[in-house]
Amino acid sequence: MVENRWPGDRTKPHRPDAPNSETTLFTLAHLSDPHLGPLPPARRRELAGKRLLGWLNWQRGRARRHTAGTLRLIEADIARHQPDHVAVTGDLVNIALAAEFAPAADWLAGLGLPDRVSVVPGNHDAYVARTAGLARLHWGDYMTGDRGEAGFPYVRRRGAVALVGVSSAVPTAPFLATGRLGPQQIEALAEALDALGRAGACRIVLIHHPPVGRFDFQKRLIDGQAVRAVLARTGAELVLHGHTHVPARHAVDGPHGPIPVIGVPSASAGPVSAHPAGWNRFVIADGGAARTLWRIELERRGLRHGGAVIDTLERTVLAG
Repeated sequence: MVENRWPGDRTKPHRPDAPNSETTLFTLAHLSDPHLGPLPPARRRELAGKRLLGWLNWQRGRARRHTAGTLRLIEADIARHQPDHVAVTGDLVNIALAAEFAPAADWLAGLGLPDRVSVVPGNHDAYVARTAGLARLHWGDYMTGDRGEAGFPYVRRRGAVALVGVSSAVPTAPFLATGRLGPQQIEALAEALDALGRAGACRIVLIHHPPVGRFDFQKRLIDGQAVRAVLARTGAELVLHGHTHVPARHAVDGPHGPIPVIGVPSASAGPVSAHPAGWNRFVIADGGAARTLWRIELERRGLRHGGAVIDTLERTVLAG
């Protein structure tokens, strides 16, 4: 069941032969939270504090829920659809052992070259302070803007589409999985969105922690209210997130109407999980004579509960 808080969506059956007066500009694949396994061997000193809790959690359940075979099904389905770009919204690793990051870089290389794949980190990628910088070290080419900027937010223009990546990944205490952008990044996000809006770009924000929705207090985006205030002032066409492992559809206020905020389940969650693995395919087109500048269609693809085949689960027009 999709968690649906999007007030104006219009779901329609798929009609491959239906006429389309808009021009397709861009197709985007969105996946998140692969939690790549297995965990590498760890020294006893590496499992102190929070890491020990995460290691136990992996051994007692996560290792069975997140499977490489399921992730391969998702990867193959994405490859068959040949998207123009792939967005990965965090949690590539599990407890941020130093030995987890290079294999994750190899996995990203399998998805595509850095100019075709954009990444933002998740809380598990910054699980502890001592290795919080390894995501940048190993995956930096996937988190760098067109001008070579190494920080967040980064901006990647792909024709009329602008991907804006922000990082909510910060090390936290045991039993916490909160995220935070901080005032400097929020200010820079506002400037970037404002400039891209004036340039007429279709702005897609990538973030790990959702800025809106219902979730546990210990998993929240701490400065979500400030992020929502930026979006209300500057606008964006789409916000994509991970973190919740749930197929979710919400909205935040924008200057010209609601902005869709879309989440996906874990890309490696097995078919008996509460929310089996999936990915989202977005088709972005010029709105033509429509009331909105952009037409954005969402196709939700994934496993049905207990199944072994990736299929279309829903098709929805978000804008246009």
